Amino acid sequence: MENKRQYEVVFIVDPTADDEVSKLTESFTQIITDQGGTVTKAETMGKRQLAYEILHHKDGTFVLLEIEGSGREIAELERRMRVNDRVLRYITVRVDEDRRRAEKLKERRARKAANRPARGTQARRGAAMDFAEAAGE
Repeated sequence: MENKRQYEVVFIVDPTADDEVSKLTESFTQIITDQGGTVTKAETMGKRQLAYEILHHKDGTFVLLEIEGSGREIAELERRMRVNDRVLRYITVRVDEDRRRAEKLKERRARKAANRPARGTQARRGAAMDFAEAAGE
C-alpha cells in the first residue's frame, strides 16, 4: 500500500506529567518516522478541563499530531499509547477523504460564483423600471 493517507491523532496526557508532554510527543514522533510515516504538525493544545472524570483526573493536557503514512504507523502508535500509563485517552481520525471532499465543494462554489452575474446591477435597474411603469411614466 504505497498511497499516503492523512491522519489526525489527539491524545490526552495525565495533568501531573506536565514536564513529560514534550518527551512523549517526541517519542511518538520518533515511532511514526521509524515506521516510515511523517509528522506534518505536532501541537500541544494545553491543559483543558475534561468533560468527565478519567482515572480520577478532571483535566488533562491535549496534544494534536497530523500524520501522513500508510496505516502501519498508526497501529504501532496506538499500541504504544495503550500501554503508556501517562496517556489517558487517544483518538485517531483519517482526514484525507474529508479534506478532498471539502476541496471539491470549495472549487464547485467558486465556479458557480464566477458564472453568476454580478449582484445589484440588474436588480436595481429592473426595480427602477418596475417603479417607473407602475407610476405611469
